Amino acid sequence: MSSIESIETLLVDLPTIRPHKLSMTTMACQTLVLVRMRHSDGIEGLGEGTTIGGLSYGPESPESIKRNIDSYLAPLLIGQPSANLNALRARLQRHARGNAIAKSALETALLDAQGKRLGLSVAELLGGARQEHLPVLWTLASGDTHKDIDEAFQRLDDRRHCDFKLKIGANAVADDVRHVAAIKAALGERASVRVDVNQAWDEASAVRGIAALQDAGIELIEQPVAACHHAALIRLASRFQVPMLADEAVQDAHDGFALAAGGFSGAYALKIAKAAGPRGALELAHVARAAGIGLYGGTMLEGTIGTAAALHAWATLDDLVWGSEMFGPLLLTDDIVAEPLYYHDFGVDLPRGPGLGVRLDEDKLAYYRRKH
Repeated sequence: MSSIESIETLLVDLPTIRPHKLSMTTMACQTLVLVRMRHSDGIEGLGEGTTIGGLSYGPESPESIKRNIDSYLAPLLIGQPSANLNALRARLQRHARGNAIAKSALETALLDAQGKRLGLSVAELLGGARQEHLPVLWTLASGDTHKDIDEAFQRLDDRRHCDFKLKIGANAVADDVRHVAAIKAALGERASVRVDVNQAWDEASAVRGIAALQDAGIELIEQPVAACHHAALIRLASRFQVPMLADEAVQDAHDGFALAAGGFSGAYALKIAKAAGPRGALELAHVARAAGIGLYGGTMLEGTIGTAAALHAWATLDDLVWGSEMFGPLLLTDDIVAEPLYYHDFGVDLPRGPGLGVRLDEDKLAYYRRKH
C-alpha cells in the first residue's frame, strides 16, 4: 500500500501581462504556492494554492499558506496511506481549522496522484466529465475605459472571450457606473458585461449603483456588499431584476445553505480555494442546485495547475448557467508547465491524461521560484 512520503511547497512569482486593478489592490505579479507531494510508489501529485494580493483579499497569504502546510498540515499527511482521500480530507478538517486555500492545494495534489495511480483524470475521479470545452470570460481590469474597450474587442476578434467582467469599487459609484456603461455601450450586443464590486459598497451605495448598472444593460452584479452582510445581499437580490452573484459571502456548502434558506436568489461563485478543494466546491454546487440557484465557475487567478483542478471539477457539472472565469494563466506572462491549457472558441479545453493532465517545466519552475 502506497503512503505519502514527502510534501514540498514552493513560492512561484509570475508577472502579469498588465496591472490588474481590484477594489482592494492592484496586482502586477501573482504568487503561486506549488505543492509537490511524493508517494512511496514513486508517484508525484501536484497542487496549487493561490490568493490575491497578499493579505488584501483574505486571511491567507502565499507565505502563510506555505508556512502552515510545512509546519502543520503536511505532518498530518506524511506517512498516511495515499489512496483514501476521504480519510485524509477528514484528518485535515479534524486537526486544522480554516486554511481553505492550503487544504485545496493538498487535496488537488492527492487527486492528481490518485488519478495518475489509477490512470484516470481528476474529472473521472469526481464522477466523470459532462463537458470537455468550458466557456471562459475575461476580466477587464486595467481601470482605463478606452484600454478596456480595445482589450475587449481584441478578445472578441481573436474568438478568445465573448463575455466580460469589470472590476469596480475602487472609485466613486458614479465614476464606476460611467466607466462600465461606456464599455457596455461600445460592445453592444456582441458581448455580455458583468461587474464585480469586490465588497466595496455599503447597501445605500449599492442601491444607487445597481439601479444605474441595470439600466445600462449589465447582466450580473458580483458581491456588491461585504461578505458578512448576508441580509443586505438578500435584500438587493430581491429588489432588482439583475441577478446578484454571491462570491465572498458563500465559501462552502454551509454558507450556501444558510444564504439560500435566508431567501437569496441569484447565483453562487464556486471556487476550489474557498471550499478547501474541488470536492468542497462541488458540495456547494449540489446545495445550489437543490435551491434553484445558478452556478458560476470562479477563479482566484490561479496558474495552470490550480486552474486545471477547477476545470476538472466544473466539467462534472452540466449547469454552469453563468459560465466560468478560468482565465488565470492568460493573465500571466509565462507559465511553469510543459504544455499550456488550450484556450479557443470563447473557452478552454479540459486537459487530457491521468490526474490533472499537467506536467511541470522544471527549467521554468527553477527560474520563477522564490529563492529566499
